[in-house]
Amino acid sequence: MRILHTMLRVVNLETSIAYYSDVLGMKLLRRTDYPEGKFTLAFLGYTEEAQGAVIELTHNWGVTQYEIGNAFGHIAIEVDNAYEACEKIKQRGGKVVREAGPMQHGSTVLAFVEDPDGYKIELIQTR
Repeated sequence: MRILHTMLRVVNLETSIAYYSDVLGMKLLRRTDYPEGKFTLAFLGYTEEAQGAVIELTHNWGVTQYEIGNAFGHIAIEVDNAYEACEKIKQRGGKVVREAGPMQHGSTVLAFVEDPDGYKIELIQTR
């Protein structure tokens, strides 16, 4: 068994695809419209789906708002340098909600950014 993807419901699919590809550097792997179900699925990732887990963006046509709720935490992405990653994300128009630095009660360097729908993404420095 392995994790295939994490699904996020998004209000504006084009804005979200642009964020995950242009700001976070993922590649759009596939996109499919389902007219009978009135939804579109877009899969993005750093590798092909057969090689690693990806993000599935689900756009339900006509929905203009979602509530994230208090059970969802975040998605984590490994980065070489969290400080540099934050600067690049800000330069590309992304929102950093917790600047890079050591985690509380530990030494791992991390940061948090937020996508257009308010989902939190943790950047974890590997070096």
